[in-house]
Parts: sequence; C-alpha cells; structure tokens
Amino acid sequence: MNQNLKQFKLFKFITFFLPGIFLIGFNIGTGSVTAMAQAGADYGMSLLWTIIISCLCTFFMINLYGKYTLITGETALQAFRKHIHPAVSYFFIIALTFGVCGSVMGVMGIVSEISYEWSKTFIRDGISPIYFSILYISMVYFIFWNGNTQIFERSAALIVAIMAAAFLANFFIMMPPAIDIFKGFIPSIPSTLEHSNKSPSLVISSMVGTTVFSGLFIIRTTLVKEAGWKIENYKSQRNDAFFSAFLMFIISASIMAAASATLYAEGISLNKASQMITLLEPLAGPMAVSLFAIGIIAAGVSSQLPNVLMLPWLICDYSNKKRDMSLPKFRLLVLGISLLGLVVPFFEARPILVMIISQAFNAVILPITVACIFYLTNLKSLMNCYANTWVTNLILICIFIFSIFSSYIGINGLFQVISNSF
Repeated sequence: MNQNLKQFKLFKFITFFLPGIFLIGFNIGTGSVTAMAQAGADYGMSLLWTIIISCLCTFFMINLYGKYTLITGETALQAFRKHIHPAVSYFFIIALTFGVCGSVMGVMGIVSEISYEWSKTFIRDGISPIYFSILYISMVYFIFWNGNTQIFERSAALIVAIMAAAFLANFFIMMPPAIDIFKGFIPSIPSTLEHSNKSPSLVISSMVGTTVFSGLFIIRTTLVKEAGWKIENYKSQRNDAFFSAFLMFIISASIMAAASATLYAEGISLNKASQMITLLEPLAGPMAVSLFAIGIIAAGVSSQLPNVLMLPWLICDYSNKKRDMSLPKFRLLVLGISLLGLVVPFFEARPILVMIISQAFNAVILPITVACIFYLTNLKSLMNCYANTWVTNLILICIFIFSIFSSYIGINGLFQVISNSF
C-alpha cells in the first residue's frame, strides 16, 4: 500500500511538470541547437549570459501569461479578442502559423540532414535524407493520430528526457574549462570575427529569438486552462514555469559548451548544425558524435509535435471550443502541415535559409506579445488585486525594449543573409 502511495505521489508530481516539459520540446528545436552551437563555436562561452537573460525573460513571460489564465480563466487568444480587438487574435494566428510552417520545413530539413551525415558512420554512403524525413514525420503523426493532450505531453516528456540526457552527457564528455564558464556569466559583447560576416549582435539576437518565443506564451495559457489550474495553484504553476526555463538553460548551455570545448578551442567556425557531426568526431570521438546526433534528432522531433499542433490548437482556442484532435478537419490540417517537412529534402532546399525566414515572423511577434500582456495584466477590472505591481511593469518595459532592439538587429541581419543567398 505504501509503495503504491509513493508511486501515485511520484506520478502526480511528474504530471504537474508535464505542461512545462511540453514547452521545452516546443522551445528547444534545431533552431536553438544551431544558434547555441554557432555561438559556442565562434565565441566560446562568452555569450553564456545571453542564455541566462533569455531564459529569465522566458520564465517571467511564461509565468505571467499563466498567471493571467489562473485569475481570469481566459486563454491568450480569447483575451486578445475580447479585451483588445479580434484583429490582434487573427494576427497571432496568421503570424504564428507562417512561422510554424517555415519551422516545420526547416527543422525536418536539418534533422534529416544530420541523420544522413550520422548514418555515414554505419553505412558507407549513408541513408538518403528523404527516408529519414518520412520516418520522423510518420512518427510524429502516429503520436498525433492516437493521442490527446496528455498523450502529447507524455510523449514530449519522453523525447525531451532523451534530448536532455544526450546533451548533458555530451557536456561532461566535452566540458570546457571552468574558468571559461564562469567568465561567460559576465555580460560582454565580443568583437566581430574576421572570417565571419555575422556580427556578435546578430548572433545574440538569434539566440534570444530561439529562446524567447511568443508561441510558448500563447500555448502556455491553453495548457494551464486545460490542466484545470486555478489561482490557488499559482505556486505550482510558477514552479512548473521555473522548471521549464531552468531545463531550457541547462540544455542550451550544454550545446554551447560542446561547441566551445571542441570547435572554438580548435579555431573552427560553424555554419550549420550538421557540420558538428563531421567536425566533432576527430576532436571528441564517435561516442560524443552519437550523443550529439541523438540530442539534435530528439530536439527536432520534440519540436515538431507542438509545431504541427499549433494551428488546430489556436483555432480551438480562438473559438473557445474543446480541443478534439480526432476531428477529420484537424487530422487533415495536421497531415498537410506535417508533409511540409518533405519540402527541404525532396527539393534539396537550404534548411538554414528556410529557418531564417520563419524566424523573421518571430522577431515581429515578440514586442506585440509583450505589449498585449502588459495591457491585460494592468486592467484591474480583470486582475483585481492581482494587477501588476510597478516592479512587474518595469520588468515588462525592459523586456519590451530589449525585444524591440533584438528584433531590429535580427530583421536587419535577416535581410543581409537573404540578399547574400540570392
């Protein structure tokens, strides 16, 4: 009996963290892996502070959006439609959908390319990327077809656990000097590298953009409402948000450390994540390469599941209807979005360019996301005694200014990259 009680308490404890773990799968995708690996390869651990600030901003925003739903019972899109203007909700649905579609194409392109490079260590000419894309798309769609929100959360938790274990193991195998890690906590902007056309500011912007993602905050309100949490669950909600942001930091820092201890130490630059497979083996050995490949594949698959669910969830959220993913219209919609994952390997497009274009939408969305929650959480008619304090408003203003600055740098950099690509 005591054993069963302990198991029940453990299961209940883990269940409380499932919404946060689902957000980790959403947040840590191949875009994050590429951004952190490139930062580590080019600048060592000197930009570790960027990850810390980004994760703190993410925690603050996740917690604030979740708190709003705890108090009002409304999700983000419902609140935008009711208290600001329906056009704001439409904007988020359209912008997030465009971003997600680009992400689906880019993520699957990168994951299949990495799988192809990794397969060369076992098979002479490797396995074609198109077969890997079909395999991963089928895997994600199978989970979607047979699941509900709880199944999605538990599936994401399992994949995230694999990803975290792989990257953490990699960290201990290829850990950079402790002094470099401690120096990374001190904010500084390194000088532009001679062999790179990317400024440190653009690298910082890409790191922020892949961590402080507006889609997280919108979906967070849906997960909180479906979990049935009320204001008395605020402490649990906050702890769940903190756990999510903390694990995001650990995983992101581990990826940066792996690139710093190997590529940066050898003076080798990095342009795309798949290069890590060929560059790491002579420096760190086949075990580290395999762990890194498993981590990236898990990151890609874990981010694909919430990516393909985004649009149907937003539609249900806006219309305030139950999220029944077994409806034929949603199954066809998710199938269509999933099949976008074949675009890059089938047409041999450039996955990095596709990811860059999709991130342009994220850069535009973030300041609006901050402004909306600032307005809503200052309405005493909605928040009553839980309206923002001056400290909360000051933090939000700082995040808003930082998001504007980051977006400006990022958009300028995107135009430069796109113009250089054609």
